[in-house]
Amino acid sequence: MSVALTKGGNVSLNRQAPGVRTVRVCLGWTAGAEYDLDASALLCGENGKVLTDQHFVFFNNLQSPDGAVRHLGAGGAGEDRERIEVRLADVAAEVRKVAFAVAIYDAAQRRQAFGQVRGAYVRVVDADGGTEVARYDVTPEAGSETAMVFGELYRNGADWKFRAVGQGYASGLAGIATDFGVDVLQPAAPAPVAPVPAPAAPVAAPAVPAVPKTQPATGSSPVTCFFDPTHGVGSAVVLWQPQWGVPRQVETCAACAQRVQTTVPPFYTPPQAGYPQPVQAQVPAQQQEQGGRRFGTGAMIGAGAAGLVGGMLLNEALSDDEPQVVVNNYYEDDDDSFF
Repeated sequence: MSVALTKGGNVSLNRQAPGVRTVRVCLGWTAGAEYDLDASALLCGENGKVLTDQHFVFFNNLQSPDGAVRHLGAGGAGEDRERIEVRLADVAAEVRKVAFAVAIYDAAQRRQAFGQVRGAYVRVVDADGGTEVARYDVTPEAGSETAMVFGELYRNGADWKFRAVGQGYASGLAGIATDFGVDVLQPAAPAPVAPVPAPAAPVAAPAVPAVPKTQPATGSSPVTCFFDPTHGVGSAVVLWQPQWGVPRQVETCAACAQRVQTTVPPFYTPPQAGYPQPVQAQVPAQQQEQGGRRFGTGAMIGAGAAGLVGGMLLNEALSDDEPQVVVNNYYEDDDDSFF
């Protein structure tokens, strides 16, 4: 004859079903189709915590390490929703109790709780004869519970007893797992995210600075501005490119040095339409490191003359003008003319 238990009540399996070796803990409930409830078993030691994470038997771990506790899933007689089988004699000696819990899957996101679950119960059946030993009808206390421990099997000396528990958790299966020391349901710590470097600001190409010229040797004449002697003494050395010559360093006043460095070459001719403009050459680092080099007046005149002659020759070679040849097209009368 089955014993009806109330919350906190217990029954001795050996007295109620002498010689029982294997029991099936059957759990049932009534809920809408949108509810998904899962049963589980927790094999605990003397301290009330699971021995290991593998001693937490649920839908992702269907039996204990020794095989004494097995999750059988749904099925069975009557209205049973899920069943868990326990072979009492095979349970490891360090296991002091086996707790049976039911949790609503994804309850927080679905806004579900045991207040909408009806007819919850747990019953203990002798697996060999099919006789029901005890039954406990579970009633939520607050209605907001999302997981509940229905009951537990526990050792009492050489005997096994079953107790009606009915303890609810508002934090679902994770709350039960935490209370019983299960780590398998703890969310994994997020991997450290490497900081994303800020995009580098575009670096403007540095302007080529004019190289300060060295002071003239004692007793020598100062060199005036290359572009206009009336500008005074040349105070800087810059890289200047004539229209058809090669780039070279010249001494200029500060104003002309600035003009040379900020104007697209050739520096003395405004840009022409339909004509590709050459890109301003920059001073090579090696030439910048040479410091100021003093050029005498003779060298400047010679370089200017060479550039002028070379420019004229190149201008003549590259000129598109045709030779100015006048061709007089006419016909002379001959004896065979038709006219």
